[in-house]
Amino acid sequence: MIVIVNYNMGNLYSVKKKLDRLQIESIVSSDPDDILHAEKLILPGVGHFGKAMNNLQELGLIEALNHAVLNKKIPILGICLGMQLMAKVSFESENNSACEGLGWLDAEVVKFQVNDTLRFKIPHTGWNTIRIHKESPLMNNIENESEFYFVHSYQFKANDPSIVLNTTDYCGNFVSAVSKDLIFGVQYHPEKSHDAGIQLLANFVGLV
Repeated sequence: MIVIVNYNMGNLYSVKKKLDRLQIESIVSSDPDDILHAEKLILPGVGHFGKAMNNLQELGLIEALNHAVLNKKIPILGICLGMQLMAKVSFESENNSACEGLGWLDAEVVKFQVNDTLRFKIPHTGWNTIRIHKESPLMNNIENESEFYFVHSYQFKANDPSIVLNTTDYCGNFVSAVSKDLIFGVQYHPEKSHDAGIQLLANFVGLV
């Protein structure tokens, strides 16, 4: 059973709909017990980092996620905000102060800075290509320079270069996917990315 973690932060059912199209059984749940007994977890999300962490705390999901991912080694895929939540800290919070994340990856989340505001708009929205930096089962049958769909105003800064799976060029390179053991994160939206996105979701579901 694939559990899509519901913490009231958007795009849950677009992910569920894509999995349904792949005939993959999944549920959307905010029940810690479902998380602890999942075969795999997907942590999607669109919105504000600080609000997301508050929601996870209020729903009692942080302890369950930590135990599922760090102790039980249940594979997890973070999408967009879901990937950013895996970092140690984000500056998307009240007064741009540091907000603690789940801390699974040695990284921080910072606002996009662009010099040419005529060419590069924030949020970064639309199709862009990825560059694959290391082998990973998540990238099986996905070509280098494949296009994925993005919507985000903050970017993931990896302090540990070994976790970088993809980068993307938008007024400079930024990290667009990460992996460490069975923890995977993508800044882009595979559920909105047509064939390449479908392949990525199938790759994650097929992990053994």
